Amino acid sequence: MMRGRVALVVLSLALEAVSSGCERSMPAAPPGATPEDLEARVKALEGLIPDQAHIMEDVGDHFANLWFAGRAENWSLADFYLAETKSHLRWAVRRIPIRKDNQGREVNLVNILDAFENSQLAQLKQAVDSKERAAFEAVYKESLTACYSCHKAADKPYLRPRVPGEPASPIINFDPKADWPL
Repeated sequence: MMRGRVALVVLSLALEAVSSGCERSMPAAPPGATPEDLEARVKALEGLIPDQAHIMEDVGDHFANLWFAGRAENWSLADFYLAETKSHLRWAVRRIPIRKDNQGREVNLVNILDAFENSQLAQLKQAVDSKERAAFEAVYKESLTACYSCHKAADKPYLRPRVPGEPASPIINFDPKADWPL
């Protein structure tokens, strides 16, 4: 009985510590903060977040590495880089979900990404899961065309993706039979 009471007291103290810690981790607006003050804080915080171009550079690196993993038939590594590509594309679109083209028209990147995920990225996943190199290479190349279509829609036709000549991460060994570390 005594043991149960001690456990109950310890549990109560732990819950109190956790709940009071949660309250401290979410500070309220500073006392007397004006909407302008809060807007300035938001702007300062936004300055700490990578811009969409930086995020898309990561997408390019992951997508380049995906090519080499698939060509080497290192399917677990290809699956990893495909997931990273998808994750970073989502991050880029969360960062700027709607872009304006040069005429001021809205380009809905959410819809473009949804279409890309449900077509080429889904087909890439299927090729990786079924370990079909020829299908992988064909869909990868189709994906580059879809990527370029998005770049053109966003008035960035000078961003022309291509099949990479070398991996973005030279430190990664793409050989699925490699014996770590060399």
